[in-house]
Amino acid sequence: MFEGPLRAVGVQAVTPRPESASDLVRAHFAILAEQSEAGPVLAGGVSLGAHLAVEWALADPDRCAGLLLALPAFTGPPGDAPAAVSARMSAAAVRTYGLDATLATVDGEPWFAAELERSWRRTGDGLAEALEIAATRPAPVISDLSRITVPTGIAACSDDPVHPRAVAELWADTIPGARICTTTLSALGRDRESLGRATVLAWLRSSGVTHLEQ
Repeated sequence: MFEGPLRAVGVQAVTPRPESASDLVRAHFAILAEQSEAGPVLAGGVSLGAHLAVEWALADPDRCAGLLLALPAFTGPPGDAPAAVSARMSAAAVRTYGLDATLATVDGEPWFAAELERSWRRTGDGLAEALEIAATRPAPVISDLSRITVPTGIAACSDDPVHPRAVAELWADTIPGARICTTTLSALGRDRESLGRATVLAWLRSSGVTHLEQ
């Protein structure tokens, strides 16, 4: 998702998969720490990955050069946020019926079903635990977001009910200097890099680059 758009602006993307789905948070932070040993890195992710990127940037600000935050799901405690409810229901279904049966019930565009097939199977036996982490881990709160000091690009899909555009707009209004770009799930279905391009474009604008177009 981010590799092509970052390559286009001269940035090499490194996207290792966490080895432990059951210890997802620690694994993400360990990867970021390892990648930043040679110098500050541009950190980012989608949904929970975006939340964790902000957490890491606040915990180790000298190692973070910027943030790419795609589809932040909520602010603060998950409560009944759509993404948290969806993750809880999916985790319960996987535990009760198994992965194959759960995937068979996915309702949506073919590209979305294919993406879940790819990502969920890639996660392996820790899928239910990973979904439960996504459903229960609090996102950064307003006071956290206001302490971010690096260029930050945020992307939202205007037709995504699970990751509301209003959340991304709140984050963009709260993080100093952040910029937001929007796309759609329909566009993402046609072009898997469209969300990454929107996020990178927003980051470039936050960095002071204003002459590029999406």
